[in-house]
Amino acid sequence: MIGGMERLVWHIVEGLREEWQVQVVGPERCSAHLPPDVGASETPLRPLWRFLLGALFSGLKQSLRLRPKLVVAGSGLTAPFAWLAARLIGGRCVVYLHGLDIEARHPVYRLLWRPCFKHFDRVLVNSRFTRGLAIDAGVDESRIALLHPGVALPDLATAASLREQFRKRYDLGDGPIMLYVGRITARKGLADFIDHALPDIIRRCPAAKLVVIGDEPSGSLLGTTGERTRINASLNDTALQSHVLFLGERVQDDPELDAAYFAADVSVFPAQQRPYDNEGFGMVAIEAAAHGLPTVAFDVGGVGDALADTVSGALIPRDDYASFAHAVCTQLSASAPQTIRCHSARLFASRFAWEIFAIRLRDICRIR
Repeated sequence: MIGGMERLVWHIVEGLREEWQVQVVGPERCSAHLPPDVGASETPLRPLWRFLLGALFSGLKQSLRLRPKLVVAGSGLTAPFAWLAARLIGGRCVVYLHGLDIEARHPVYRLLWRPCFKHFDRVLVNSRFTRGLAIDAGVDESRIALLHPGVALPDLATAASLREQFRKRYDLGDGPIMLYVGRITARKGLADFIDHALPDIIRRCPAAKLVVIGDEPSGSLLGTTGERTRINASLNDTALQSHVLFLGERVQDDPELDAAYFAADVSVFPAQQRPYDNEGFGMVAIEAAAHGLPTVAFDVGGVGDALADTVSGALIPRDDYASFAHAVCTQLSASAPQTIRCHSARLFASRFAWEIFAIRLRDICRIR
């Protein structure tokens, strides 16, 4: 439950169980996170080949045992297994695709995984950008349904106290705070932000600090890229170490994450446009907005679906770091009262509430 995809799959289960009996095929120990009325067949997550084989055999076994009317793949990685399990017993099948699910350049994945997407009864996509990728991959437009990921709306009554406690806990004082939440990968753009925007921001706002929640992934499809090493070198070169605080990974239900959103003055999301590796949606921007926190982000991939310019933050043309730094400083020294900015961002995030996601999901999955 560390990343956005894990949380989204959990909410798919939660949404479907309102109408159907649900059985999950997932990684080891996933049952600890599931509702008590949801069954689970677990398989070790690492190494990857072992998880894939385990998911395949468990999916086929459960399909023959339960004869489900619907089989759902939570991502493109498990899509062929869900399709086989459904077709084995004449059931229907749905896959939820994120941007990387379609763009991944691995030759075996592109040869064996991608072609199966077009055979699903419904293909759910997380943004307009991902919808375009699915069409380019050969999926019939009539089978595609846009379903943005959802968000939980925290209680704003606790915002002031959590903000004060977080700042005191990490000795951040009353100065302006930028917040980065997410995995530290080349696609997320933290290293480039620190290289090309942070020095300008600190020059304009000398008291500003950047809080980083997340770390370099160890088991992703694309592997590690040495981004953290690059960041450390950049901070050493610019002598900005004292302006950056790394707090490591946090699971999605960690109260510390809520406190960090409330404590910050702006969220930075400098995702990059990269060949075969783009941001499919931009969940961090929605989470920040749910906490009343504006986000500054590059307008790449599906980020434009997750951030409303001038409403929940600022969308910046890609690679324009001067404008990015200016927008961040504008938010850090915004003349508009925080309560006004909070209301605007929060109102935008309310359209993505998980309850709305669940209703839309069930409607789509009632395949005729």
